[in-house]
Amino acid sequence: MHDLLATEKQVIGAYSTGMTESSCLNLRNTLEKNFKNVEQVQYEIFNAMQQKGWYQVKDAPANEVQQLKNDSNTLAGNLK
Repeated sequence: MHDLLATEKQVIGAYSTGMTESSCLNLRNTLEKNFKNVEQVQYEIFNAMQQKGWYQVKDAPANEVQQLKNDSNTLAGNLK
C-alpha cells in the first residue's frame, strides 16, 4: 500500500505540472479533471492505511495551522 500511495502522489505531481504548464485550455481542463480523480483515489488509499494503523499522523498544533493559513492568505493577497 505504501508503494501505491507513493505512486499516486507522483501522478498527482505530474498532473499538477501539466496543468500549470499547459497553454491549451481544453487540455488544462482535462488534466484538472483527471487530477481531481487521482487526488480522490490518493485520499482513499491514505484513509484506508490510516484506519489500519499503517500510516500514522499527528495533528499539528492549532497555532501553527492558523499561522500557515495567515501566511497563505497573505501570499495570495500579494499575488493579486
